[in-house]
Amino acid sequence: MQPDWEPMTVAAVFTVGGGWLAARVTLAMAQRRLPLPAAMAACAVLAAWTFHVVFGATAFLLSLCLGWGLLVLAIVDWVDFRLPDLLTFPLIGCGILAATLLPAEHLWEHAAAAVIAYTLLWIIAWAYRRLRGREGLGMGDAKLAAAAGAWLGVGPLPSVLLLASLAGIAWVAIAAIFRGRATLSERIPFGVPLSIAVWIVWLYGPLTFASAG
Repeated sequence: MQPDWEPMTVAAVFTVGGGWLAARVTLAMAQRRLPLPAAMAACAVLAAWTFHVVFGATAFLLSLCLGWGLLVLAIVDWVDFRLPDLLTFPLIGCGILAATLLPAEHLWEHAAAAVIAYTLLWIIAWAYRRLRGREGLGMGDAKLAAAAGAWLGVGPLPSVLLLASLAGIAWVAIAAIFRGRATLSERIPFGVPLSIAVWIVWLYGPLTFASAG
């Protein structure tokens, strides 16, 4: 199947607006802004990546919405260690809306997945706080997980959480190698690996494991 070039033309136009908006949002939400050229370049990379994976105008444009939203959230969390409600709640709503626009998707399943994902991370955060006496996961992470459920549904959630956890472990390991063991006690912006995991599963589907037999 050949990709439809019309969505890419639209994306090229929207990349300018998307990059400007990403730069402005990071300026408003974080202590350090994302420079406009970098924001536009990142949005263009996501658009080109999506163009080679996703077919169909509706799915393509929805993918841009998700990818650019995850990009801004990851940057804000990386810089400021927070995932603002002003960004996570609209992303949840857009995920529910996406379920009504794509074929073979069921609104109730995506709504239930959002609730399940939020509840699961809330329980993990509560258990960690009780056991360790300090915060582990923030509620922003739980809301971002809810957005993952809203966009992906129930089935892909285990893949998202597994990939995000592995990416988080790799983040800590690499930091420990280059900066020493003291980094093991530092906070990590879990929204970054979680955003990456959501994006990968959205584009390529959940993980599959070949059976031994």
